[in-house]
Amino acid sequence: MKTTGDLGDLRGKRVLVRSDLNVPLDGTTITDDGRIRASAPTIKGLADAGARVIVCAHLGRPKGAPEAKYSLAPVATRLGEVLGTDVVFADDTVGEDAKAKAAALEDGQVLLLENLRFNAGETAKTDDERAAFAAELASLADVFVSDGFGVVHRKQASVYDVARLLPHATGDLVSAEVDVLRRLTKDPERPYAVVLGGAKVSDKLGVIGNLLGTADRLLIGGGMVFTFLAAQGHEVGKSLLEADQIETVKGYLDRAEKKGVEIVLPVDVVAADAFSADAAHDVVAADAIPADRMGLDIGPESSRLFAEKLADCRTVFWNGPMGAFEMAPYAAGTKALAQALVDVTSAGALTVVGGGDSAAAVRQLGFEDSDFGHISTGGGASLEYLEGKELPGLTVLEEGDA
Repeated sequence: MKTTGDLGDLRGKRVLVRSDLNVPLDGTTITDDGRIRASAPTIKGLADAGARVIVCAHLGRPKGAPEAKYSLAPVATRLGEVLGTDVVFADDTVGEDAKAKAAALEDGQVLLLENLRFNAGETAKTDDERAAFAAELASLADVFVSDGFGVVHRKQASVYDVARLLPHATGDLVSAEVDVLRRLTKDPERPYAVVLGGAKVSDKLGVIGNLLGTADRLLIGGGMVFTFLAAQGHEVGKSLLEADQIETVKGYLDRAEKKGVEIVLPVDVVAADAFSADAAHDVVAADAIPADRMGLDIGPESSRLFAEKLADCRTVFWNGPMGAFEMAPYAAGTKALAQALVDVTSAGALTVVGGGDSAAAVRQLGFEDSDFGHISTGGGASLEYLEGKELPGLTVLEEGDA
């Protein structure tokens, strides 16, 4: 895949950049600007090279038509603050305002288009509808740079089809993400541990299955752990449970044992009588969860156990919090795990925090991005890469220029 350095002199050229600016909002207030900060270096580098930069991105899940709550206007303001320059904002994506403002750009200026998903063609299932919208996007620019790693697993107009219409390259962010993921999948330095959390085990079955041939240890926490505990025959009370996945998990446990992959489960959990920060809660053994309680975090002994299992690792990938970290009584396990990763990072290990809730959690709990080897901007894309799936937004970049 070409990088921006392979595009030659970009001065005066209109460069369309597909960024991932899908940040969480509370009204119009951005609560985590990590994706904006991660996207800024590519945009700044292009602008500094004299390009006329046209940034496109999505926010939330509008249904193919404008919705005020999903406007990228607050993102334009914050992006300008991060870049240290004014960012022009278009009130539409490929309409009259976008066309006029794109045409008026001067060398080094940055324009952000309104939400891609305000247009049905962006996520259309039919190739023709997607291609038609992609053609409108492509008409705004001379060159395309793909830098939204969080969407490269989607066959969408701004991710896939535009790259087939314009000379293209990967941005710094996508290049860095792919480099890190290759290090996780191609001869990783060992011991190699993968920590998986989050709510549903069904979301992670593919990556678990693929990693049984790669990782040395799998540490399981979060809501998904209760399906593992149930597969071992333990009572899980009112905890989150995917009963239809128990037999599948039993199969993975057997495969792991045969392959010599160590699966580490919590030995204690924080169990509450309701999903609430104010609920009565205490620490119980993982194999003795009361029938009227639900597990909402790994316990202190589990936190120590997980830290011990990571201490000698040279490579660690983490995706998914250990509990309901948004509520203070159930944040300790995720915080302890993050600290364990910080410790092995300082000892020289490659540590990768796999996007989404994990990235939000470490920032909310007071950690800096620089405390870890790499914080991914694409949880779903990272997982699909680790599953061994083909990512359309990357494979199209490997094709020759349009």
